[in-house]
Amino acid sequence: MSGATASTRGILGPDAVGRVFTLRRSPPAADLAHLIERHWVVRWDLGDRPPHRQEVVTHPCVNLVFEPHGAGVFGVQRRRDSRLLSGRGWAVGVKFRPGGFSGFLGRPVHEITDRAVPLRAVFGPAGDRLADGAAARAEPADKIALAEAFLRERMPPLDPEVELVHAVVVDMLAVDPGIAVAEIARRHAVSARTLQRLFRRHVGVGPKWVLRRYRLQEAAEQLAAGERSDWTRLALDLGYFDHAHFIRDFRAVVGRSPAEYEALCAALAAA
Repeated sequence: MSGATASTRGILGPDAVGRVFTLRRSPPAADLAHLIERHWVVRWDLGDRPPHRQEVVTHPCVNLVFEPHGAGVFGVQRRRDSRLLSGRGWAVGVKFRPGGFSGFLGRPVHEITDRAVPLRAVFGPAGDRLADGAAARAEPADKIALAEAFLRERMPPLDPEVELVHAVVVDMLAVDPGIAVAEIARRHAVSARTLQRLFRRHVGVGPKWVLRRYRLQEAAEQLAAGERSDWTRLALDLGYFDHAHFIRDFRAVVGRSPAEYEALCAALAAA
């Protein structure tokens, strides 16, 4: 496995990384890299310390996750993910690229949005065997190798629609945050309606949702680092017309206002 990750985008209160839990990431095998973004391993051992609630502003990605109590496929979570960490625990995951799980699922990905389903629901009895095989392997690297071999055997053929979705997502991460979906669609020679249909089918959420999620993750990252406290300027830099709409969206996703979140992160950093 590779070393501890340097990126904490989407993790709320990122100072908990390395203090409350460890997070390690590793790249996928080369032949799976067009569908899988990375593998990840989370571990914690709180001993006698009180439980810690960890929240994440999720990415527009499907994850295949192994945990002590079982394994499952997690569709895109539109709400922030909230987990209460207590005692000792771990999780090992395969994070697919946006659209990357579509060929494995074999049906519209929006059907599992905001849902976690057992492996059997996606892969049939073979999913149970994968879960059992992963449970019998103690090391995260062995669980990941088993998952890669399983997915490799079921590799879907290249899909031009998924390739287009991937190209659009890469573009979304690079363009001015204020860009509209219609302009993104024009850049890729499709209509906004076509892009909406493709994202719903292959990603599980719409392109507007993805754009908004990326800019709110950027805002949370800057606030956690103590880089921004001028809400109006930050809102404009992220493509909002005014700070009121930005604060509303931020609170809806993060659960706190920008000022409250910045104060929380400062307190965690000082603890």
